[in-house]
Amino acid sequence: MDEVKANDKLNNCEIVEFLKNSMDLADVDVKTYSPLVLAYIGDCIYDLVIRTMILAKGNAPVNKIHKTVSSYVKANAQMKILHIIEDELTEEEMAVYKRGRNAKSFTSAKNATIVDYRTATGFEALLGYLYLKNRMDRIMELVNFGLTKLEV
Repeated sequence: MDEVKANDKLNNCEIVEFLKNSMDLADVDVKTYSPLVLAYIGDCIYDLVIRTMILAKGNAPVNKIHKTVSSYVKANAQMKILHIIEDELTEEEMAVYKRGRNAKSFTSAKNATIVDYRTATGFEALLGYLYLKNRMDRIMELVNFGLTKLEV
């Protein structure tokens, strides 16, 4: 059983490579992506992680699942998680976060302050960067650390 869990962890960390190989996609230097593009994919990854976590708790009406997921993925919750994990970030990760936070976005925050929205964008950029660097293990380490201390 432990071997299966170890293999699952390894396979989960190789998802980017699997997708690239399956679709014959070329490698791209992650540092060439704009911070908003990193945030775009990071938003998707974070949403998938949270949805997976909520669904693992059992079947429920979709509207209840959506409401619960929304409480974790809204800008204010992401801002709180970022502040929880901030001291755990490497210099490189902090630089990516700051690039995302400081990026000029043409969309406005819905139901969030501009500070929460920009912090959440930085958080999503960090997750997108780690995902494209094939560091799902690090994403889960940071998200799990943040979620254990988050009060939604």
